[in-house]
Amino acid sequence: MPVKASEIIASVHTRITALPVRRSISASETTSDNESTSSRGAARDQVDTSIRSGLLTGQFIPGKAVTIRGLAADIGVSPMPVREVLQRLAAENALEVKPNGRVQIPDMTPARFFEIYKARFLLEPELAELALPHLSRKDAKELKQIDDEIDEKINSGDAEAYLRLNHAFHFHIYRASGSKVLLPLVDSLWLQFAPFMRTVYGRVGTANLVDQHKAAIRAIERNDVAELRAAITADISDGMGILEPTILVKSNSG
Repeated sequence: MPVKASEIIASVHTRITALPVRRSISASETTSDNESTSSRGAARDQVDTSIRSGLLTGQFIPGKAVTIRGLAADIGVSPMPVREVLQRLAAENALEVKPNGRVQIPDMTPARFFEIYKARFLLEPELAELALPHLSRKDAKELKQIDDEIDEKINSGDAEAYLRLNHAFHFHIYRASGSKVLLPLVDSLWLQFAPFMRTVYGRVGTANLVDQHKAAIRAIERNDVAELRAAITADISDGMGILEPTILVKSNSG
């Protein structure tokens, strides 16, 4: 028996009305989701800044492990953003995350030390040269203020503040380069060797520290690229030269 068109339409209508209705997303829910994503991003940025600062100023001690939960509690966040940041830093060889959740500074072998040493020699003078056309007398004045603070911290023996200010001095110069390639590489190198510098300064003190900051400032004032490259190269040699004997002695004793 042929089916009437009216019966087909009625059947289709019944099936359509039986389908579950998808609830439309309100503007308030969209805003809430955006705020949640923004909050997670802010927490991750907070963790990233905190841990990187800790590495650069020697708050992470070579040979001493910490936990993800402990770091999260210290920073005041949940473990999730800490875990995400640690994974990125592990990829940069700045930290090592164990399967049991413990975190530590990777061992500094002589081979690794000399590779970092060589990389700094190759990259940092190049960054300084790229930066020089963008550095003004105002920058030179600001760098002098940082260097004066560094001298104060050297005299007072404040190794942690010295490391923080020394990083600020170098990266004031390097960031002016605007480099999207060399700058992240150099940033990663500093994260790898800084914790060991803090250990050495804690042992031998800061009284005998020598840097080439004043020569670098003069070079910027004169717009002298050769002088600036030489000052940065000599500064690297002075700083890494303090660390070298400790690395070699530790290797030989092991």
